[in-house]
Amino acid sequence: MDATIYHNPNCSTSRNALARLREAGANVTVIEYLKTPPTRDELARLYARAGLTPREGLRMKEARAKELVAEGAPDATILDAMAAAPILIERPIVVTEKGVRLVRPLEKIEEIL
Repeated sequence: MDATIYHNPNCSTSRNALARLREAGANVTVIEYLKTPPTRDELARLYARAGLTPREGLRMKEARAKELVAEGAPDATILDAMAAAPILIERPIVVTEKGVRLVRPLEKIEEIL
């Protein structure tokens, strides 16, 4: 199985998701999204495939994410903000042939293994 993970090595959930993919025998492509951020269009596609809105993909621990929600920002504005500041992207996002998941909690990864 091939898998892609949008990964932050400083995040324990992301590290655990990567370990689970490897444990499952996946051929994993690791994208450190803070160094190589996805484009706005790529984010939109990922969220659509995961059945999520961009708002649901916001990392709410970030002050700017809270501001966007408080302002009632539309999806287009949220995607623009994420593309400009990838720290706003909640992680990890995992892609396999079975689908896309925002792996929070970690157990969500099992749905696409």
